Amino acid sequence: MNDFIARYQNQLNGVLSGFDRLVFRGTLPLNHEAGMKGYLWAHGLGLKDFGEHAEQISRRAKEASLATITAAGRPVKYLNSGKDDKQQLARSIAAADGISGGPICALTAVELCSSYAVRGNRTERKIQLQRSYRKCLFVYQYWMHPVFGLMSARLQTWFPFQIHLYLNGREWLARQMEQAGMRYRRHDNCFTWIEDFSRAQQLMAQQLRAHWVRLFDAVARQAHPLLAEMCQRYPMRYYWTCTDSEWAMDIVFREAGQLRRLYPQLVHLGMTSFSSPDVLRFMGKRVSQYGGGIGGYEVPVSSDLKVRSTGVRIKHRYGANAIKLYDKAYDEKGAVLRPEITINRPELFRVYRPRNDDPNSECQWRPMRRGLADLYRRAEVSQQALDRYCCALAAVDDTTTLEQLTAAIERRVRWNGKPFRALHPFDPEDHALLKAINRGEFAIHGLRNRDLQALLYASPPRDRTEQRRRSGAVSRKLRLLRAHGLLRKLPHTHRYRVSEQGRLILNVLLSAHRMTAQQLTAAA
Repeated sequence: MNDFIARYQNQLNGVLSGFDRLVFRGTLPLNHEAGMKGYLWAHGLGLKDFGEHAEQISRRAKEASLATITAAGRPVKYLNSGKDDKQQLARSIAAADGISGGPICALTAVELCSSYAVRGNRTERKIQLQRSYRKCLFVYQYWMHPVFGLMSARLQTWFPFQIHLYLNGREWLARQMEQAGMRYRRHDNCFTWIEDFSRAQQLMAQQLRAHWVRLFDAVARQAHPLLAEMCQRYPMRYYWTCTDSEWAMDIVFREAGQLRRLYPQLVHLGMTSFSSPDVLRFMGKRVSQYGGGIGGYEVPVSSDLKVRSTGVRIKHRYGANAIKLYDKAYDEKGAVLRPEITINRPELFRVYRPRNDDPNSECQWRPMRRGLADLYRRAEVSQQALDRYCCALAAVDDTTTLEQLTAAIERRVRWNGKPFRALHPFDPEDHALLKAINRGEFAIHGLRNRDLQALLYASPPRDRTEQRRRSGAVSRKLRLLRAHGLLRKLPHTHRYRVSEQGRLILNVLLSAHRMTAQQLTAAA
């Protein structure tokens, strides 16, 4: 259950979750030295012939790649600067010429690539094929694809002819909705209104069941027409991996004013209350009592805020992966709040699968791969991360005052027939206790008596008598917190977890405790 969506359900047009930007890389067996040598052998070529053959094939690959664009009467432009926004240029050409299907244009640019070079080995007195960096021409082809909508392919026109495909899940969804006869209001790559959000979500779910290899192979043949001839003597095909994925959850508010009032408080909550352990928890990671991740990777964690021309964006980084939040669009039909996760290093997550080299081996939780086989799991991990993030955002309070929240815990209560004292959130001892139970590492698996002891006492106990005394003192504190409804006991365990209402109270209290006099004065 996504607590944020449940809380604001009455203010929403709908919710849409699915892939946003996707980057796929296609590599041929030529990408490996053994494959490259096999190709040369199949064509009756030696290493000394590589340079001349590569020049010839590269020239023909460029001509064939551009021929499909020029045959359709579409423009080909050479770009002198890598700073040019190719996607925006292609969009403007498509809009100006009214392109709704087929090729849009081709853009070419000279860029650095990883290829091969034949060099002499003085020790062994023979020439060798070595990986080397060089510059070559890249061809960017843009189409209005019948399935994906606006998409592009980036072809390296030199061995090993690597190719990248760029597409967008929202572009794809627009095509699906048009084919289904559904009306929608589009704003850039999101939708402020859809006739039937539940049906649109079903269409996005269908994307995960697409025959990716068949679709991508067809695009590769279009982007690299010379490939069929190259494969006549040495059969090969592209192996596809997902190098970069964005999974977005569009929470569409019915009125723009509702999101405008709420978003500043979400930004404040995200930047002031979510610590590094919280970011790890959002990513589904176990957290130690010292706030670090548990596992074999030492990955930097950070959060930052960026003010853009379109609004304010907050970003929580977990290595090269990140969760972002921003208000995406506003118009008279609605407003879009977008939590989004970008995965560039999938190996930091886990998938239940057999070993790569033995499909019949026992399934275990292993590092996620970039291959298409793990793409469904990548989507699952992405959605779970955003659900956890949104549940934390649900703690934001736009109506209840601090006085109303604390009134319940600042008075004596009776629980299980026994009286319990009031809590005093700004008393140093009680504040330390509240801060301890709100730590991110306890959100997934809960906390124990010994966990609180390690946080509330600066040094280990001197003997068993002191250890028992500390255990009893912490047990009384746990009962006090349960009596006030801040903690609930996990069944059949000795662990406790912060309740939903408790999480709201703790986030507000701890945020208020960190506010400066200037901030409080500005809010007065």
